[in-house]
Amino acid sequence: MVAEGEAIHVVFFPLMAHGHMIPLFDVARLFAARGVKATLITTPANAPVFTKSLANKIDLEVIPFPSEQVGLPAGVENFEYATGTDTLEKFLGALRLLESPVEGVLGRLEPRPRCIVSDLFLPWTADVAGRLGIPRLTFHGSGYFGMAVSDAMRKHRPFAGVEDEDEEFVVPGVPGEVRLTRRKTSPQLKAAEEKQSGIRELLKAAFEAERKSYGVIMNSFNELEPDYAHHYRNVMGIRAWSIGPVSLCNRSIGEKATRGKKAAIDEHECLRWLDSKPPNSVVYICFGSITNMSTPQLRQIALALESSRQNFIWVVRRPAEAEEEEEWLPKGFEDRTRGRGLVILGWAPQVMILDHAATGTFLTHCGWNSTLEGISTGVNMVTWPVFAEQFINERLITDVLRVGVSVGASQYFDRVVEVASVGREAVEEAVRRAMVGAEAEEMRGRAAELKEMAWKAVEEGGSSFEELSHLLQELRSFDAARADEYYLTSQC
Repeated sequence: MVAEGEAIHVVFFPLMAHGHMIPLFDVARLFAARGVKATLITTPANAPVFTKSLANKIDLEVIPFPSEQVGLPAGVENFEYATGTDTLEKFLGALRLLESPVEGVLGRLEPRPRCIVSDLFLPWTADVAGRLGIPRLTFHGSGYFGMAVSDAMRKHRPFAGVEDEDEEFVVPGVPGEVRLTRRKTSPQLKAAEEKQSGIRELLKAAFEAERKSYGVIMNSFNELEPDYAHHYRNVMGIRAWSIGPVSLCNRSIGEKATRGKKAAIDEHECLRWLDSKPPNSVVYICFGSITNMSTPQLRQIALALESSRQNFIWVVRRPAEAEEEEEWLPKGFEDRTRGRGLVILGWAPQVMILDHAATGTFLTHCGWNSTLEGISTGVNMVTWPVFAEQFINERLITDVLRVGVSVGASQYFDRVVEVASVGREAVEEAVRRAMVGAEAEEMRGRAAELKEMAWKAVEEGGSSFEELSHLLQELRSFDAARADEYYLTSQC
C-alpha cells in the first residue's frame, strides 16, 4: 500500500511494433499526467520513437535486443521487419529472451515499481510480475468487439463445418449477429488444434497469461461498444478498465505531428495543403505501418482515386520490387491529379490529418488504432481489412456503428496483398458512397456523435477518466504482502 501523496511507480513494456508501442506510450503519458512515476522499457532501435517525447516526464530504460543470439541481422528489432516465416520465428524467439533483462530492470529500479503494464504478446511478463509480487496489467491492441468475437471463434470454431470459403456463418456466443467467412478468418484460427506454429503458441500463452494477470487496460471507451464491454467483463470474466481513446492525449498540432516515427512530410506543408481544401472534401488513405500492397493493387487504387475526382492524401509503402514511383503509379498519374492529390511515401502524421476539417473519409485497413482514431475524429470510413482481427473490426465499423462502407475485400493476407484483390471500380464506388450523397451525410452525422462521445469520455468526469482514476486507486492500495495469495487465486 502506498502512503497518501506518494507517487506510485508503474513500468510500461510495449511489444516492438509501432501499432503497439505508440498507444502504450500514450497510456504511459496518461498515467504520468495523473501523478504516476512512469518508466518505459524498449530496445535500442525502437528508442527513437520515444526519445523525442521524453519531455512528457517518462523515464526510458533501454535493454539490448538479442538479435545475434537468434540469428537476426543487427537492428531488426521491430515486428515491421519480421516479414518472412523464418524471420518471424526468430523475432518471437528473441522476445522470449528478454525475460531476464526485463526482470533485472524491474529489480533495480527506484522507487520499487508497483505495477507493470505490458503487451498481450509478452505473456512471460505475468510470471515476472508474480515473482516480484506486483500486479501485471495486460495492454490490448484491440477493442472489446474484436476480443469478444475472436474468443468466440476460438471456442466455437463456427467455420469448421463450412466448406465454401465465401459462405457466411454467424459467430455464436456474442451479442448481435456477427457474420464472417472462412476466407476472412485467420489461418491461426482455422488450423487444426494439433498444428502448432510460433504465432499460435504465442497466442495460446498470451491468453493464458491474461487470465492470471491483475486485469486488462483497453484502448476503448464504454459508450462505443457497451454490449461487448459487458460481455468481456461479465461473460468472459476478465477485469478490464476502458481508458481510451488514448490518442486524444495528443492535443497540440506538435504532439499530433510528432506521434510515432518521423513523418515523411513536413507538418506545415501538410497543413497548408489541407487548409486549401473545403471541409469534408479529402479522402485519407493509409493501410498502417506493416501492410504492403502489390504493384498491381496500388495501380488499381491510383486509378480509382483519379476517376473518383475526390481530393486525397495517400500514404504509400512502396512495393519492394519497385525502385521508382514510375514503376508502380500509372503513367502521368501525378500530373493528372496535381493540386487535388498528395502522395506520402513513408510515415504520415495520421492523427493530425484525420483531425483536420478538410478530411471527410478515411480509407483504412481497420487496425484498431486507426479505427479508433477515425472514430475520435468523426470521419466516415471505407474499410479494407487485410489480416489479424481487421475483418472483425470491419463488422464493428460497418454493421454496428454504421459509420463506414466496405470496399469489398474478401481475402485474408499475411500482411502482404500480393495480387490486385480489389478492383478500381469497387474502390471508386466505396469512396463515392462515403464522400457524397445522402448515405455519406447520414454516416457523417453518426460519426460526429461518436466523436463527441469519445471526447466526453476522456475529459474529467467522463467514463474513461473515471475508470483510470479507479484503476490508479486500486494500484495505490494493492497490498504487496497479499501478492502471493492473489497470484495463487488468479491461476486457479
